[in-house]
Amino acid sequence: MSSGFFGHPRGLATLFFTEMWERFTYYGMRAVLVLFLVANVSTGGFGIDDKTATAIYGLYTAGAYLAALPGGWIADRLIGAQRAVLAGGLAITFGNALLAMSTSPRGFYIGLVVIVLGVGLLKPNVSAIVADLYPEGGARLDSGFTVFYIGINVGAFLGPLVTGVAQVYFGLRAGFAAAAFFMAVGALQFYLTRRYLGAAGAYTASTAARGSGTATGAGKALALQWRYLWVAVGLSTLVLAAVSFGWIPVNPVRLAQAATYAIAGMAVLYFSYYFIAAGLTTEERRHGIVLVVLFVGCALFFSGYEQAGSSLNLFAERYTNRTMEWAHFTVPTGWFQSLNSAFIFMFAPFFAWAWIALAKRNLNPSAPAKFALGVMLMGSGFLVMAGAASLVASGSKVLPYWLISTYLLHTFGELCLSPVGLSYYTKLTPKRFVGQMMGMWFLAMSLGNLVAGLIAGEFDADNVAAMPGQYMHIVYFSVGLGAVLLILSRPVRKLMGNVQ
Repeated sequence: MSSGFFGHPRGLATLFFTEMWERFTYYGMRAVLVLFLVANVSTGGFGIDDKTATAIYGLYTAGAYLAALPGGWIADRLIGAQRAVLAGGLAITFGNALLAMSTSPRGFYIGLVVIVLGVGLLKPNVSAIVADLYPEGGARLDSGFTVFYIGINVGAFLGPLVTGVAQVYFGLRAGFAAAAFFMAVGALQFYLTRRYLGAAGAYTASTAARGSGTATGAGKALALQWRYLWVAVGLSTLVLAAVSFGWIPVNPVRLAQAATYAIAGMAVLYFSYYFIAAGLTTEERRHGIVLVVLFVGCALFFSGYEQAGSSLNLFAERYTNRTMEWAHFTVPTGWFQSLNSAFIFMFAPFFAWAWIALAKRNLNPSAPAKFALGVMLMGSGFLVMAGAASLVASGSKVLPYWLISTYLLHTFGELCLSPVGLSYYTKLTPKRFVGQMMGMWFLAMSLGNLVAGLIAGEFDADNVAAMPGQYMHIVYFSVGLGAVLLILSRPVRKLMGNVQ
């Protein structure tokens, strides 16, 4: 396999740019979604109230993470990761094109569903192909994922900048059109350069089974799996059509609430099975308790962190002075969504160095302690917002520095929590359950996104005086939860045993 991309296989460049454009599209579209939904009909929006719009936002972002579970299964069992990535890129392109062209909520919501399915096919499988490029594993794999992660953040940084400008200067729907165009570029790039991937991600489990001489059994299993998929697709299409044509009335807020309970119930059922019927050893049970603590911490962190695209986005639009008078320029609201990626570029190397430096002095915080710190940093960001909201309640707009400070603190919290959570979910899980537990990590993020949409809906644009108190409630809850996690971190650390 040819090399030449920072000393890595040439195929890594294919995956780097595919994921870059996918994240460009995802974060770019996310930056303009709620703003479009709440905009007046006279300006081209749908004029939806904040509570409904943020619930739709929560359902969309939660669905994107949930769809990674069936998306991974389809690639593993039926079509292979390469075909899944290409199909996902095309679906995301088509979905964003529907958003740009739809003049009614019906077509718009179908577009959102198509994007969710596309993200589910592309997002988990492009990462799986990265791993397949390095069958030897080790340090080169870690280095490859580091380069790949840079692509993620480049896309997440550029997306809101481009779609924000497009929405301001070319119309509310232009942001979706820009997202569709650049995802099409990403899909075309993947199609034209996928030859550099070789066999990585090209085969399914059934293909391997046929190659090992179990063709008959594998063929029957494959046919049955295709049948299950087509039945699921047919039923989903019927439900989507019934909802789109109004045959089944749907209230987005109630649907988000129901989905929250359903996902929480799924988590309870899975962990119940894991502890009761999975045949765990005593040590694995102790590790399982830590996994539950990390699951709860992850879900609660993202319920606050994901206010970025909903309530904080609306705060930037309505209550932040974005005019740069000296330049005769008004900063597009969506540009604030690029701050997180910019801060990751600036501070991720420092955090990576800090953990190593602390470990050399036996001062490196445990995983539960880092989670607690992440949640408390997220809560402190809302303390800043409470101060900004107090100024808004007094009748004046605030300078951008308030939001910038909030996003900085939230990024610090993310750097404490997300990389650590992913790492320890693989370390603490028995090898036979790693795939399932990574699915539970996505489930925690999905649950957090749903709750984030519901929390954002509680902010009333007609009751600005209540905003400081609402932000302080988030502060009390998150900082209090972080303190509890910090207190529990020592006994939870003991449950981890020798896992470092």
